[in-house]
Amino acid sequence: MFDTIRDHKKFLMGFLLILIIPSFVLFGIEGYSRFNEGGPPVATVNGKDITRMEWDRFHQEESQRVRQAMPQIDAKLLDSEEARYATLERLVRQRVVAAAATQDHLYTSDARLAAYLQQDPAIAGLRKPDGSLDVEGYRQLLARQGMTPEGFEAAVRNELSQRQVTEGLLASAFTPSGAARPSLNAFFEQRQVRVIPFSAADQAGRVQITDAELEAFHKDNPQLFQAPEQADIEYLVLDAAALERSVTLNEADVRAYYEQNAQRLSGDEQRRASHILLSVPAGASATDKDAVKAKAQALLEQVRKDPQKFAELAKANSQDPGSADLGGDLDFFGRGAMVKPFEDAVFGLKKGDIADLVETEFGFHIIRLTDIKAPPRRSFEEMRASIEADLRKQQAQRLFAESADIFSNTVYEQADSLQPAAERLKLTVQTAKGLTRQGNGQPGVLSNPRLLEAVFSTEAINSKRNIEAVETGANQLVSARVVQHRAARTLDLAEVRDQATAALKARRAGELARAEGEKRLKDLQAGTATGNLPASATISRGIQTSLPPQVLNAALSADPASLPQWIGVSLGDRGYAVVQVEKVLPATERNAQQVAQEVQQYGQWWNAAEAAALYEMLKERTKARILVPRPATETTAAR
Repeated sequence: MFDTIRDHKKFLMGFLLILIIPSFVLFGIEGYSRFNEGGPPVATVNGKDITRMEWDRFHQEESQRVRQAMPQIDAKLLDSEEARYATLERLVRQRVVAAAATQDHLYTSDARLAAYLQQDPAIAGLRKPDGSLDVEGYRQLLARQGMTPEGFEAAVRNELSQRQVTEGLLASAFTPSGAARPSLNAFFEQRQVRVIPFSAADQAGRVQITDAELEAFHKDNPQLFQAPEQADIEYLVLDAAALERSVTLNEADVRAYYEQNAQRLSGDEQRRASHILLSVPAGASATDKDAVKAKAQALLEQVRKDPQKFAELAKANSQDPGSADLGGDLDFFGRGAMVKPFEDAVFGLKKGDIADLVETEFGFHIIRLTDIKAPPRRSFEEMRASIEADLRKQQAQRLFAESADIFSNTVYEQADSLQPAAERLKLTVQTAKGLTRQGNGQPGVLSNPRLLEAVFSTEAINSKRNIEAVETGANQLVSARVVQHRAARTLDLAEVRDQATAALKARRAGELARAEGEKRLKDLQAGTATGNLPASATISRGIQTSLPPQVLNAALSADPASLPQWIGVSLGDRGYAVVQVEKVLPATERNAQQVAQEVQQYGQWWNAAEAAALYEMLKERTKARILVPRPATETTAAR
């Protein structure tokens, strides 16, 4: 039942007269200003225009993130007019909330930003053993997403500021069970119905189309036959991965590296330690904690006076059930096996040493290092492959650092061709045809938003000169030049005759099915219809059905005071349905767990409703308007 509510989320929002707003996740938001090209704006927020270039760039970024998360997704879904308009709505929403945060002086302190970033798992994974951040790893992580640390941190700071706009409202929202039940009971009400389908597929054989009709359909529906703006390009990629393959290694260097690093490369050192743990209960008072610490300090002094009694004292005093009976012995372990304060103490000792008192989340530890086991040294031949890989990577990174300036300067200074840079750095000029502003599912660098923005800039299109080098990933630069540019256009009928014929036939078949269905509906409403009627069926939002959603929603929306009644439901090019709604049936009984889940979901929707209301108020306050029309959608129901 809970799944059913989730599946009918859109309908229930209509029932509640609200629209769910997606969460304000702003990692794609711009962290710095960029050049905006001219042209009429597509939206305006707080007196500031949003240009088509900004819309295109934002859509590229969102599409790229979706493709990375779902590589198999159909690119047509992402590039549809409906998807692009939804992207514009999200962009406007971000600008509205950002403007509200600025107007209300909601800012994010350095301390809050740092605390938030520390909770990010990807960033936490870049911590070194000493707790400091691997700055180069952090930079590379962001570069792979086309961002800099400064831009990313500015985006996160903006996001946290904007969250404050809605946090207070959502945190205080509460929906009593008594308020939820009437709406949920109505939502799960049932209807007894008869459904007579009129399929467009059944009418397809009757459809005949003349050339004149096809030409008129093509002329009247140009939006169905659009070729996007396209560019054929040459491009050049400089990256460390490619340089790695070109590195030639000297045998003497490989052997010298082995001799200097053999122990490290052979594996991690293992250490054996014993400990005595005096635990501190969760929630213990400062007085109780100090008492445990004092006892631990006294034990530490005892073992330092007579280290040979460590095992005896551990058995008598340690509160670690896993090691106390073993005299505190923890056997061998490597880095990462213990909590950090404990690990740092163990790996800072010499064999036989006893550490100062160590405090962890478990309590106070007295630690003695009993042994050190270095990994067995592996032979040169065993290590050759990994050593050569390390050396190639190191040399490639050095070569990239040396080559990056040469690459950037050459493509800029000799901008009529990429060949000079290619020859100087022994790279290969590559080509791509039919590239679009959205990347249209192109692999690798060709779907990078920053590269696409540069390629489709007015200057690059008009001049046909090299664009400046673009950083598209960690240790990766790309330049490109437009060879040929084709503006967006309506495809000629000759190019899309089969597509146009199929679309017109589907529309005509749908019209024939609708006409037949409307005639039958009129006869049924007048009581003059003949023939048998289909058997009755019970439907509701809690019952799985093969009926189209339009039919289900129309039947459930019929006025209960007017039943029984016949209604007609348009299915667009798929046909028509005539439905008799006979009577209302109460919702089926649901157990306590289902009811609790439904009430919880209703509360979440109510929160979303309040957020939607807040957003509408903010739109009015910031005078936000979308200036392009919403794409036409298929009519879903008609009576």
